[in-house]
Amino acid sequence: MPPSPTSPLSAQEALAQLRAGNQRFALNARSSENPLGRSARQALVAGQSPFAIILSCSDSRAPSEYIFDQGLGDLFVIRVAGNVVAPSLVGSVEFAAAKFGTRLAVVMGHSHCGAVQATLDYVRDGKGAPSDNIRDIVERCLEPVTTVVHAAGPDADPEFLMKQAVRANIRNSCDHLRHGSRLLEKLCQEEGMLIVGAEYSLETGAVDFFDGV
Repeated sequence: MPPSPTSPLSAQEALAQLRAGNQRFALNARSSENPLGRSARQALVAGQSPFAIILSCSDSRAPSEYIFDQGLGDLFVIRVAGNVVAPSLVGSVEFAAAKFGTRLAVVMGHSHCGAVQATLDYVRDGKGAPSDNIRDIVERCLEPVTTVVHAAGPDADPEFLMKQAVRANIRNSCDHLRHGSRLLEKLCQEEGMLIVGAEYSLETGAVDFFDGV
């Protein structure tokens, strides 16, 4: 159940709740107690108190509420292709942190990310994006992916490159949130906020929290 507005979960408590929910999901043992019905909807009309902020990819195979086995009102979810960070997305994280007292933000990428693959195609083959707006997403992934490609060399295995690029892109987005917002930086320094990077495996259903934990 979502925490009360007067007692939000700490970042570590919220992280433990996400880990437990993901374990249930990965084991196909999802909870039957999550608030999803009419009474839950009615209870949330007056307000919300999400215990975690999730900045995740828009990929249809990676819905955060399912992956972490949570119900209505539990998560403040921001979805964008490639889990990239742009000003409006930073503002969305800031809004939840300031408005609801939410002290955990997770940047969650996933295996076989299409936006990361498009960036790899551009870096290695010069393959352009089909529109200016898609190009903007690719350009926001460009720095970390380019670093991975150059470090791996011309003969690197494509699967290895994808895995490394996905994680580099997640770390890059985490760094943008930690250091690209004075509000979030202050909350991290003074009020125990955590910004954590995680990768969801399409193959296993498990989430690996690997950055900032």
